[in-house]
Amino acid sequence: MFSDCSFVAINNMAKKEAVIKLTQEEFPSVINDKKTPLVIVDFFAEWCMPCVKMGPVFERLAGKYSKVKFCKVNVDEANNLANEYAVSSIPCIIFFKEGEEVDRIVGSASDFLLEEKISDYLKL
Repeated sequence: MFSDCSFVAINNMAKKEAVIKLTQEEFPSVINDKKTPLVIVDFFAEWCMPCVKMGPVFERLAGKYSKVKFCKVNVDEANNLANEYAVSSIPCIIFFKEGEEVDRIVGSASDFLLEEKISDYLKL
């Protein structure tokens, strides 16, 4: 029998799996996945306080929108990828449809703004 603490730990682990941490090698196949209507990638760094603050927002939205892939790319580990997508400030959240960038947000964003954009792109 699970205690309440065990349930919380297991539940938190499940939520964390909703956001995929991408490497440079995995990136192209994930953003080009035709089965996924929208891929959202958060370019971040662990030392960046606004990035850290965006983490829980991203996690909540990933749990809410199962049709959308939520991914994170650490710019310190995938610097070439950050350069390829002209990420010069972080956090930088890029929205992809069928492998093409359709939008981006630079800096912290509210749940409301992200949800509004997600809803708009899922309608298209």
